[in-house]
Amino acid sequence: MKIKRSERLIDITHYLLEHPHTLVSLTFFSKRYESAKSSISEDLTIVKKTFIERGIGILETVPGAAGGARYIPKMKEEDIKGIIQELCDELNHSERLLPGGYVYLSDMLGQPDWLRKIGRVIASFYMDKKIDAVMTVATKGVPIAQAVATYLNVPFVIVRRDSKVTEGSTVSINYVSGSSSQRVEKMELSRRSLKRGSRVLIVDDFLKGGGTVNGMKSLIEEFDAELVGATVIAENIYQGVRSIDNYTALLKVKSVDVESRTIQVIPGNFVASL
Repeated sequence: MKIKRSERLIDITHYLLEHPHTLVSLTFFSKRYESAKSSISEDLTIVKKTFIERGIGILETVPGAAGGARYIPKMKEEDIKGIIQELCDELNHSERLLPGGYVYLSDMLGQPDWLRKIGRVIASFYMDKKIDAVMTVATKGVPIAQAVATYLNVPFVIVRRDSKVTEGSTVSINYVSGSSSQRVEKMELSRRSLKRGSRVLIVDDFLKGGGTVNGMKSLIEEFDAELVGATVIAENIYQGVRSIDNYTALLKVKSVDVESRTIQVIPGNFVASL
C-alpha cells in the first residue's frame, strides 16, 4: 500500500537507525512502500542531508543494481568531546568516591540514556576498523559491551571468571591480576562464543593495573583472533607499571584525596586519539 512521502521518510529513517552497518537495497524500500526507485533515491538524499546536519551519522549510498544505503552512526568530534565532558561533570562529586580510589559508576551503567551515549561514543571511534565482536568480562562490563555492539551491529561475548554449565566447553587461561597483590586468577570463554580469526574490541568499565584487559587479550590469542583495540570508561590512578599500555580511556581519575573526599576526573586519552 502506498503511503505519503512524510510517512515514508519517517519509516525509512527508523529502519536505517535500527539496522546500522547494513546495506539496504533500493529494491527493498521500493517494494516496502510500493514506490519508484527514483522516489526512494530522493528520500534517501533528504535523510542523508539531515543525518549530517544533525550529527546523527553518515548515510552511505552505494550505486548500481546491487546498491542501496547503509547507515553508519558516526559522531562528530565535538559531540564526542561534549559527552565526555558531561561524564566528567557527573563523576566529579565526592559521594562517588569509593575505598581504594575507585569511582562509583554502577548507577550510570544502569541508565539507558548514559549507556546509549557511552556506547555510541566508543563505537563511533571504531566504525572504520572492521570489528567482528565486542568482548568484556562479567559483570559490570556487560551493559557497556551490549551498547557498543548495538551501534557496531556485531555480537558481544562475555568472559567469565567462574564456570557455567550452560556455556558448554570453554577455553580458560590464567592471568596475573593488576592489583598490588599480583594474584594469579582464571578467566574463560565458551568455545562457541567467538569464531577463530575474529577481529575483537575489548571494552570494560575500569582500568587500574590492566590485568583483566591483558587476560582478555591472552584469551583472544587462544582463539587465533586479533585484538583491534581496548577501551574503558575510566582509568584509575596507578603507581606501578600497567600490564597493558595499548588502550584508550574516556576518562581519567587525575587525583583523589580520601581525607577531604575530593576527586578530580578529567577527559582521558580517548580524546587525543580522535
